[in-house]
Amino acid sequence: MAAAAACKRVGQLGANSGMSLIGLGAFGTSKASSSLDRVRRLEGQGLPSKQAEAITAAITEVLNDTMENASQSFVSKGEIQKIEMIQEANVSKFKSEVQSSQGHHFSMLQHETEKLRNDIEKMRNELRYEIDKVTAGQRLDLNLERGRIRDELNNQSAETTNLTNKLDREIHALKAQLEAAKYEVIKYCIGTLVSISAVGLAVVRILM
Repeated sequence: MAAAAACKRVGQLGANSGMSLIGLGAFGTSKASSSLDRVRRLEGQGLPSKQAEAITAAITEVLNDTMENASQSFVSKGEIQKIEMIQEANVSKFKSEVQSSQGHHFSMLQHETEKLRNDIEKMRNELRYEIDKVTAGQRLDLNLERGRIRDELNNQSAETTNLTNKLDREIHALKAQLEAAKYEVIKYCIGTLVSISAVGLAVVRILM
């Protein structure tokens, strides 16, 4: 019968599509059983068996074409697994590339950090050398200035000593001159007193 052939075709369509959806097979089975019911209803309404089967076959053909178009719109389970495997492979490749890139960048960052550390240490050593150089120059200038001041102080001390000695000699000379002048004054006073005494004695003798 045409209805049995339609049911067989629906079953073959569900098996060949490889669809993972169980509902689609159930849909085909329900359609096959409904085709038999439809033929019986049409026969019950007074239609000949051939016309009822022809109408049912046409309806079943339309349903089969619709199901075939619908099956082409779905993706089989194998295709889904294949796509998942491709996606997992791409994700693994991406992870590997990201890890490789991170390792490369981390290595470059360590290299740059080490280079910066070396440059900073070099600059620190150069700065320390310049500071020591300037400090040594200032210390040398300070020692020279200290020596010059010491020499000036020694010269001033020597000049002060010479002036002191000269003043002492002049003071001693003045004292000697004062002593000599004092002796001359005393000598003159004594001579004057002797002369006055002699004159006085002479006057007394004359008067007596």
